[in-house]
Amino acid sequence: MKLPTGGALATAVVAGLALAGILAAVPPATQFVDLSVVVAPDLPCTWAGGFPPFRIEHYLRIGPLGAYNADILTLDSNTGTQLDAPPHSVPRPATGRPEANRHGEMSVDRIPPWQLVGEACVVDVRDLLDQAPNGRSPLVGRDRLIAWERAHRPFRAGDVVLFASGYTDRYYRPFPAGRRFLAEPLEKTAPGWPDPDPAAMEYLASRGVLAAGTDSPSMGPIPDLAEPTHYAGLRHGMIWTESAVQLIGLPATGAFYAMLGPRYAGSMGSETRALAVTGTLAPWLIEAARARRVVDLSVVLAPDRPVWWPGRGVGNHRQPLLRAGFNYSPVLDASIPQHQLDSHTGTHLVPPAYALPPPGFDDRDYPAEVRGWLADFERRHGRRGTSETTADRIEPASTSGWVRVVDVRDLTGACAPRPCSPEITVARIRAHEAATRPLAAGEVVVFRSDFSDRHCLRPFPDGAACMADPLDGRSAGWAALGPEAIVYLAGKGIRCVGTDAPTLGGVEPRRALETYWALGGKGMVGIEYLTGVSRLPARAFFLFAAPKIRGAHGAPGRAIALY
Repeated sequence: MKLPTGGALATAVVAGLALAGILAAVPPATQFVDLSVVVAPDLPCTWAGGFPPFRIEHYLRIGPLGAYNADILTLDSNTGTQLDAPPHSVPRPATGRPEANRHGEMSVDRIPPWQLVGEACVVDVRDLLDQAPNGRSPLVGRDRLIAWERAHRPFRAGDVVLFASGYTDRYYRPFPAGRRFLAEPLEKTAPGWPDPDPAAMEYLASRGVLAAGTDSPSMGPIPDLAEPTHYAGLRHGMIWTESAVQLIGLPATGAFYAMLGPRYAGSMGSETRALAVTGTLAPWLIEAARARRVVDLSVVLAPDRPVWWPGRGVGNHRQPLLRAGFNYSPVLDASIPQHQLDSHTGTHLVPPAYALPPPGFDDRDYPAEVRGWLADFERRHGRRGTSETTADRIEPASTSGWVRVVDVRDLTGACAPRPCSPEITVARIRAHEAATRPLAAGEVVVFRSDFSDRHCLRPFPDGAACMADPLDGRSAGWAALGPEAIVYLAGKGIRCVGTDAPTLGGVEPRRALETYWALGGKGMVGIEYLTGVSRLPARAFFLFAAPKIRGAHGAPGRAIALY
């Protein structure tokens, strides 16, 4: 697996979009750069020091038992490209520890969205790569940061300082070669990765910097400065990205940077997706980030919340969100969280391969009922199509763009007999265009029902009002798109559609499946289960990204908007 850099980087991003068959919803002179590693069992995506391995189980398959592909993901907060929040090293005040402060309560779900974004300030430390004895890290000191400031400009609030050594680019490889990434430095048979020392972190904090990143496995030098460096930054409320890739291809300043991952309740970190934007859009995004004009549109993931699909009736649910802890720390009075969840949990991505079978699939393998639905669908809309476009093949550019909010709040409850979902029709979309302006190609169209705000943020048992009650006919379902509306949106050049309801397809099984067939067949992607859409101003830029999990048929992520 050779990772491109420099001039090859832009080509790789464009190739990735072509591979997915999805056009980038961004201005022509803008470039999105994916800075995230692939997460897969054959890659060193899990910390090598006794952590549980990453697992993906394709537990639902398109075939005789159903019409969808879905996965169970088992991963901890140190998986792949990852985000560290202050509780990783800072005790909560309630512990009474001398190291404790208020930032010990700033878990992933409590990080303000403006802190996840900013202007990338790339500190080139490639000269330090492998320049240390086995088992030790070359250190990036305060002097290196001062020299960078002399060459460019002073660091300031709103910057994201990125340490670029090229370590991940060189050593993140499939096993057995992948042992060089983490295991061999830890067992002292290879040099460690370059990283800042505690004094460097303190210097950044003195400049007002609250976010940083590194293209090494950890923001901490080995063997003995990892925790001091973590604490030196996190105690000031800093956050950072670890195991980024391709940082060395970014300019020293001027690129917009974002780190977006699931909002796990109470978690000290999470798997994430790091990305950069360069070109004409970048200055606008940087200005919005620096002014903290950022809205979080993502639900919080907690086991007692209705963030997973309960199914209709009994025994038809998907994998619930589970949380376990390991490596308990008496100092923090906390454990490292491990999560097990369905790939369509919370605010999540819907790629084409969710409902489209792979090439060569025999439609006679569907259940008889689904075969009948398919025959009727194809008479009305043409061939359903096939796809191998899983979540890892959807680039962030395909789930980003100027947001267009279509208000469908008045459809709430307007359907019978139950279970049913009121349908968002082509006529309804056209009426919105007539009242405002025509949809523009590349916009991210988000349907606002306020359903998640009203019903989906409460813990169980009240949380049943979100999905279980509508699915079982005890209440009306959420407003949902039919296949005709998807086809219409595709014809307008829309490639990403979002909703602040649990799903785009609604509660009626046949109608929902037809919607997903149309979505995938048109090469479109969906973002489901947004929240807080009412806070979006008239003009805002939508960003969604999810961890880059190989072969996943969905992925929980984070949606934000800048204005």
